[in-house]
Amino acid sequence: MAELSKTWNPKEHEQELYHWWESQGYFKPETQIEKGLADKNGESFCITMPPPNVTGILHLGHAMTAALEDLMTRYYRMRGLESLFLPGSDHAGIATQNVVERKLAEEGISRHELGREAFIERVWQWKEKTHARITDQHRQLGISCDWDRERFTLDEGLSHAVRVAFHTLYERDLIYRGPYMVNWCPRCESAISDLEVEPEEHDSHLWFIRYPVINDSWSGPQHPWGSGRWAEGATEFIQMATTRPETIVGDSGVAINPEDARWGHLAGHRAVLPAIGREIPIVADEAVLPEFGTGAVKVTPAHDPTDYEIGMRHNLPQIDVMTNTGTMNADAGPYEGLERYDCRKAIVADFEKEGLLVQIENYHHTVGHCQRCHTVIEPRISTQWFVRAKPLAEKAMQAVHSGEMRIIPDRFEKTFFHWMENIRDWCISRQLWWGHRIPVWYCQDCDAVWSAVEDPSTCPKCGSAYIYQDEDVLDTWFSSGLWPFSTLGWPDKDAPDLQRFFPTSMRETGYDILFFWVARETMLSMELMGHAPYSTVYLHGLIRNEYGKKISKSMSDAWRYDPLYIIEEYGTDALRYTLATSSTPGNDMNLDPRRLEGARNFANKIWQAARFILMNIEGVEVLPLSAIADARLSLEDRWILSRLHRLTGDVFDLMESHQYGEVGRRVRDFLWDEFCDWYIEASKVRLYNEAADRDVPRAVLLNVLEQSLRLLHPFMPFVTEALWQALPQSVKSGAALIIASWPRQASERLDDEAETQMNVLMELVSGIRNVRAEYDVQVGKRVAATVAAGEYQAFLSESREVLITLARLDAEALEIKFETEPVAQSASVVVGDVVAYLPLAGLVDLDAERERLQKTLDNLEKRIQGVEGRLNGPFAQKAPAHVVEKERERLGDMQVEAAQVREQIARLSN
Repeated sequence: MAELSKTWNPKEHEQELYHWWESQGYFKPETQIEKGLADKNGESFCITMPPPNVTGILHLGHAMTAALEDLMTRYYRMRGLESLFLPGSDHAGIATQNVVERKLAEEGISRHELGREAFIERVWQWKEKTHARITDQHRQLGISCDWDRERFTLDEGLSHAVRVAFHTLYERDLIYRGPYMVNWCPRCESAISDLEVEPEEHDSHLWFIRYPVINDSWSGPQHPWGSGRWAEGATEFIQMATTRPETIVGDSGVAINPEDARWGHLAGHRAVLPAIGREIPIVADEAVLPEFGTGAVKVTPAHDPTDYEIGMRHNLPQIDVMTNTGTMNADAGPYEGLERYDCRKAIVADFEKEGLLVQIENYHHTVGHCQRCHTVIEPRISTQWFVRAKPLAEKAMQAVHSGEMRIIPDRFEKTFFHWMENIRDWCISRQLWWGHRIPVWYCQDCDAVWSAVEDPSTCPKCGSAYIYQDEDVLDTWFSSGLWPFSTLGWPDKDAPDLQRFFPTSMRETGYDILFFWVARETMLSMELMGHAPYSTVYLHGLIRNEYGKKISKSMSDAWRYDPLYIIEEYGTDALRYTLATSSTPGNDMNLDPRRLEGARNFANKIWQAARFILMNIEGVEVLPLSAIADARLSLEDRWILSRLHRLTGDVFDLMESHQYGEVGRRVRDFLWDEFCDWYIEASKVRLYNEAADRDVPRAVLLNVLEQSLRLLHPFMPFVTEALWQALPQSVKSGAALIIASWPRQASERLDDEAETQMNVLMELVSGIRNVRAEYDVQVGKRVAATVAAGEYQAFLSESREVLITLARLDAEALEIKFETEPVAQSASVVVGDVVAYLPLAGLVDLDAERERLQKTLDNLEKRIQGVEGRLNGPFAQKAPAHVVEKERERLGDMQVEAAQVREQIARLSN
């Protein structure tokens, strides 16, 4: 039996325990089978780690996911299910390419100078250096995943799976190539997904402009743009507002509502686009809201999603006026070569010169930025590869409707359905080099286009060797969407892990990526596997600071919320416990450092309790609890065993219903409030009495501690394992807590009578302690008491020594009677029908206490009169309502306090 240090020191145990668990194979499902801890043909549990980016640094979102996923895995492993927690990482196309490109820039070279193959080789070299850091960070969180099964989205097996998936969808006509409105990042020179666009608030302007309308008196400009006379002679104008003047040169129409009295008569007419001189139609479209802005809108189909839809309805040209890098191209006319924001300034200046700028208003709005480089994205028409999302979304929705896949909390099902019902086709191509290159080839001789799983050498249509592969790579979310089954061996349908663990059991993730990742996993799994990827989706919320603000790198104290700092300061168990118990599914949580401190103190409390128990059984052969007859159990023994098994039953129900936070809180309350604060203190009466039956409290203490450690293990794996290892082998089974069996409720231990009686005893002790505190009785002073116990006389008499010890009563001056007359000049403690009288003469100097209390009362009454005067005078009419209300609350508090003091004086006088 190991000797415990005085306090719990995480640094002395965490890494050592983790390496031991891993070296023993405890994270592997095969070990469970070999040791007979799980049935190979029985129920299984599998969760695949949401793959962190290889660029990533551990943040609280990762820590939350890891804590909850590992909590689940440890629970089901202890329950005897063959359990697999499968780790991995994501190649993170844009993010990784940006990092490596920045490193190349520091060397003075670009990826284009390096070339595609050499650049990809550099990325692989960088990836290998960072990979170890990511896995080490996750190991610090104590997650029990099978690292021998670790996967990477660009490893050979997953790359093959991506090709098979693409080819299958292509052959089913679910993937196509065509022009479409996309989010374009000029810095990354690539289309990006909606998920990769981060909205940011901007203070900008709204520019009100006007275009001249062609009519009988004006047929077009007679002077050059920039002359100040361009619109000379025009008699009618149509006015609009825009936040992006640089796109004016891409306009191919103006739209109005046909019912708009201001502009309706212009439907079918034509305006002239300033700067370019192009005639553009004025079209009537009911999507235009007359009450918004001027009631007329410029239509730029190639640079705005709404305009794109209007343009499609009216067959308007799509004129892309920018290059891939965000500079103006030849279609921008006189602004060709300008960067887009320089173009904005130039156009505004020219419009003002030509008398076409009506006014400028300040405007606050949300603008999309590239998540990776923070460049403002440009909506842009681009030829890309797309997945037809509608048919896939229908199957995904059916998986939820049928109950095959459940979302927790269920209110997010409505959100899921809303997104899926309004889904757009998914742009899956990216203009990058790092990633899964699109497996499509083109023939230069016959223009054939085809998809293949293996690289072809010739064209399947004409046999030509002059073929080339598509330059683009796939969106990272395409490979991530295959994660639940590609990591298990798909497309090999006979892969053992795929056969055993698919569909997986759980997807735990933040609610913010329900649509972007969970939806894609579900769509691809339903289409390619015919099943939902998992049976349950558990969504956690965002983690904010203690004031409810979003945690960001720019915060001056951001370091306080770094998981690695928290682990260093408080220990891994404290972090895991806090994250698991401070949140509820789907709701954001505020991380208060005081909670972390409280969790660290909880771990130390358990440590101290275990140390006390082990010290009191040292050198003693502790009897198993089953060898102790019920008749030998005291009230407090029966009570703590009943509470333990009631907790065990409740915990099972809560774990099965995924109420993990409530489980952690209840186990903590039991261990700290009931076991440590009451039972251990009560057990000292017998432990410190050589004449008492000390075998019983020793057995109960050890039994309750061991079972409680098993209940707490998924939340605090390190401190529980360290303590479990220190327990005598006679009270446990197996070599490690991580593979010990999950506790089962013994219904025969439930004892309502013991719980009722113990509650009376505890309330009585608490009441007596409150009286002692109220009268400032010295801690070591024993006081007299007379208890009118009624029907509880028998059990209180049996628990006399416990009552004396916990309430610090005078044994010779304690009377426990069936009933008694009220005792004069005493404080009373009432617990239901039980009344305890504490003679005040034994507690305080009556005369001195009366004098002190009277002075306190006089002072209170004087203050009460002052506040009442203020409230009955002009103050109540002149002061702000909240100030008056605060004064009323203060008056109420003082009146309550005065009544309590009067009651104390009355006690001393009777």
